[in-house]
Amino acid sequence: MSNKRLIYFLALVTLILFPVPTFLTMYFVENRTFISVLQPESFQFTPIVYGLIYGVLYAVLSLKILELPIFDTIPLKVEDTVKNMNLNLLEGIFISFCAGFGEEILFRAGVQHYLGIWITSFLFVAIHGYFSIRTPKNSLYGLVVFPFILILSYLYENWGLWFAISAHFSYDAVLFSAIILKKEINPE
Repeated sequence: MSNKRLIYFLALVTLILFPVPTFLTMYFVENRTFISVLQPESFQFTPIVYGLIYGVLYAVLSLKILELPIFDTIPLKVEDTVKNMNLNLLEGIFISFCAGFGEEILFRAGVQHYLGIWITSFLFVAIHGYFSIRTPKNSLYGLVVFPFILILSYLYENWGLWFAISAHFSYDAVLFSAIILKKEINPE
């Protein structure tokens, strides 16, 4: 399987399969329907726009923080991963949507329901590999992204799933776009 096909495959797995444990758990444990897990009542203009704005603003803030000299000595896993994917902007946006949709259903609508905001937020960042016990300096990016996820988790409680999906999507889309554009301007 080519690198691009693998990336598309993994994006589709995230989009389609990540929500499955939440749907099944909510159905069998909470007696909730697939549609209720998707929270159609939160699919409204205001929470979605607020999510998009929050994600963009935090991504811009993150990019500014990542320009600090301390980050010059730390290999950023997210930047290396995106560079190695060799994505164009449209592909970066597609992957951002898949991650935002699939991961937020899994983590916010599923895991957070049972483990709470703090544990779920920590797990989310840790599972992405942004916390490292062996090389604590590499955890600095985790400390940048953790407040984003923590705040997103609290706001999910008020504004719902579609706020969280749109915030996650726009954060990733801005980050991916910045990395892709930087690579196109400064090829190594």
